Amino acid sequence: MASSTVENYLKHLLLLAEGGDGLVPMGALAGALAVVPGTVTTMVKALAAGGLVEHRPRQGVRLTDAGRGVALGVLRRHRLVETFLVQVLKMDWAAVHAEAERLEHAISDDVLDRLDALLGHPAVDPHGDPIPTRQGRLDPSVYATLATCVADRPLRVVRVTEQSPEFLHFAEHSGLRPGTRVRVAGRNLAAGLVTVKRPAGRPLALSLAAAGKILVAPAR
Repeated sequence: MASSTVENYLKHLLLLAEGGDGLVPMGALAGALAVVPGTVTTMVKALAAGGLVEHRPRQGVRLTDAGRGVALGVLRRHRLVETFLVQVLKMDWAAVHAEAERLEHAISDDVLDRLDALLGHPAVDPHGDPIPTRQGRLDPSVYATLATCVADRPLRVVRVTEQSPEFLHFAEHSGLRPGTRVRVAGRNLAAGLVTVKRPAGRPLALSLAAAGKILVAPAR
């Protein structure tokens, strides 16, 4: 079993690559892990020696098939744990990330499978993030955001990509949790604002930056 440090590196590489196989800059990996570049370089060399990543000096790093398999397993544990904490233990969706960060390295595959069955084999976690399957498949769907979608069409929120507690509280208080039906009434690019209509309440004005963190799909 990989150490928690190895698992963290591989998981963040998977997330930074956004499901693709492009090279991730070393600086981006250092920023995501909140460590100095020298620490990242040392660890990446060790991961490359173990066959988990491909490292190209001065270009970046990418997961090998073996590394991707480990990363998907960690991501599956993380997102299923988050789902359990919210759905079963009724924890605040803004508070479960840190708990899942700890538990993702400790839970066994057997317990995880039982957890998955208990939850009804969910496809996404409470934030709308896709949960990798037991076979290592991750939903490749690409969605528009409230900043880029077609205006004046019925939509539903499918995912909130910014998961700091502050932003999640903002999304909840604004009625923008996954599953909510919305409609973009207009955009003022000069002012950097998006106006969103919801089933209840007054129209909501969002900054383009905030709107870009809310993924949407056509309402069914």
